[in-house]
Amino acid sequence: MTVYFVGAGPGDPELLTLKAARIIGQCPVCLYAGSLVPIEVVGCAPKDARVLDTAPMTLDETHAEILAAHAKGQDVARVHSGDPSLYGAIAEQIRRLRIDGIDYEIIPGVPAYTAVAAALGQELTIPEVAQSIILTRMSMKSTSMPAGETLENFAISGATLAIHLAIRNMREIERVLIPHYGADCPVVVAYRASWPDQIIIRGTLSDIRKKVRDAKITRTALILLGPALKEQQDFVDSALYHPDMEHVLRNRKTPTPDMA
Repeated sequence: MTVYFVGAGPGDPELLTLKAARIIGQCPVCLYAGSLVPIEVVGCAPKDARVLDTAPMTLDETHAEILAAHAKGQDVARVHSGDPSLYGAIAEQIRRLRIDGIDYEIIPGVPAYTAVAAALGQELTIPEVAQSIILTRMSMKSTSMPAGETLENFAISGATLAIHLAIRNMREIERVLIPHYGADCPVVVAYRASWPDQIIIRGTLSDIRKKVRDAKITRTALILLGPALKEQQDFVDSALYHPDMEHVLRNRKTPTPDMA
């Protein structure tokens, strides 16, 4: 018996990996986070599978379902949004599985920030503009942040920021980041990226808060900001495909007789 932590991706069922769909399709028990995973994603579960939305359940209740499946020798698909390694709350589940001697496996999924980049039609790493992405969140009602992991510290880098679980804290984001990124720094707020009701809002640090308020977005949103999001055409080409850039798969030198 194995518990499979399955990354469901950002919402679009077609963004499930082949392996994720196969695992869901073969497990007699499917526990999915219904607040962030649409029912269509687990539509490939067996017809007679026990399929439960864990949104209203506690950790004890979900683990009890796993223990019951374990007693019957049934595999479990534990389906999480995005990629389960990022804010998937799987660490505490894995701890309990290890204590009980239950095998588990993690199936990666498409993370939300890449779905947002796809919706924007942009690359997030632009040569000589931005080469780093910081994935973070903010302390509100959820678990507090470790000391040192603050927006102020991350802002010093000037990197692209992908801020999760912070849509209700736009005023603080504006206050902290404008001194580092400037009031005209581009910001994107993506509500339910890749879902049928997806909303993408573009703005700057000076006006994004009003735009979000006017759109009445209060949850299930990801914030991206940084200079890479600017609609720009004046950046340099990457060295990867430059004609003067030689590597093991593209050696343009004429062979010498000794090399032949």
